Amino acid sequence: MSMSSALQAIPFSILDRSRVRQGQSHSDALRETVEFARLAQDWGYHRFWVAEHHSVPGVAGSAPTVLAAAVAAATTRIRVGTGGVMLPNHQPLVVAEQFGVLESLFPGRIDMGLGRSVGFTDGVRRALGHTKDDAEDFDAQLTALLGYFATGSRGVHAWPAEELRVPAFLLATGSSAQRAARFGLPLVISPFTGVEPMIEAIERYRAEFAPTSANPAPYVIVSTSVVLADSPAHARRLLLPEAWSAAYSRTRGEFPALISPEQVEREPMTGRQRAIFEESLRGHIHGTEDTVLPELERLVRRSGADEILVHTSTFDRAARLESHRRLAAAVRPRLAATGSV
Repeated sequence: MSMSSALQAIPFSILDRSRVRQGQSHSDALRETVEFARLAQDWGYHRFWVAEHHSVPGVAGSAPTVLAAAVAAATTRIRVGTGGVMLPNHQPLVVAEQFGVLESLFPGRIDMGLGRSVGFTDGVRRALGHTKDDAEDFDAQLTALLGYFATGSRGVHAWPAEELRVPAFLLATGSSAQRAARFGLPLVISPFTGVEPMIEAIERYRAEFAPTSANPAPYVIVSTSVVLADSPAHARRLLLPEAWSAAYSRTRGEFPALISPEQVEREPMTGRQRAIFEESLRGHIHGTEDTVLPELERLVRRSGADEILVHTSTFDRAARLESHRRLAAAVRPRLAATGSV
């Protein structure tokens, strides 16, 4: 299979975190997410997912099912979902009801992406009703949630979720990918800690996958950051705001709004911040089509990914949109042609 056909054979999708830029309101960021989804649909992307973050000044997406409803109402074809709803923060009954309503209003277009993060700081974790060391029984929560969609459930009913087909996906890293295998769910995984650990986790997932009627075979979505620009230097420059945000958050406990590359270059950094900043610039797929497409192809071949979920954050909104447009144009002939899982 040639490079182009390897990439054209699988769907490409988008994860958007509704990042806030300096001088921008949260409402502006949320409206941009909705407009971005319209463009993603026009460009041929398969899914558009939104995320859940709490008490983060630089991220407006705090209520993913509410935002997903707005995105679904503004689009007509693209699948819409969450990447994801953090199940420990919610009662399974309420999550099932929310997705039941979404699927009822937008039939055949809703994805239920689920994760287990419990908040970025101690204060946020307390506000959400648990601590960092809280031993949440995630398996029990997940079992309860999926059970509300089963036909003929007894006792409490999560109307209108019961008997609806809402595909569930599990966001996982490392050994937690085995949970997706046990539950027979599609896996969403990122090379956050490196490509090799991700490949090992995917291999375990496939080897231990327990088929279900909804998911008879394993399905792997690899989530990765991709930036396309006119030159490698320009693409790398677009990564600076998010790298600085990571360095700031890990040393000060708060994700700030994105600032411009010019301002990043003027920011004084401690030794630790500089180390985190440089580390955060690694692992992104960035450059021109000549370099990005071969790197994406290697990732697909090594991971055996069934789908790529692209996430990109930068201060320059127009440049980010152009990056996604160019990626779609590069793989457009069969983008999303394989359908949903």
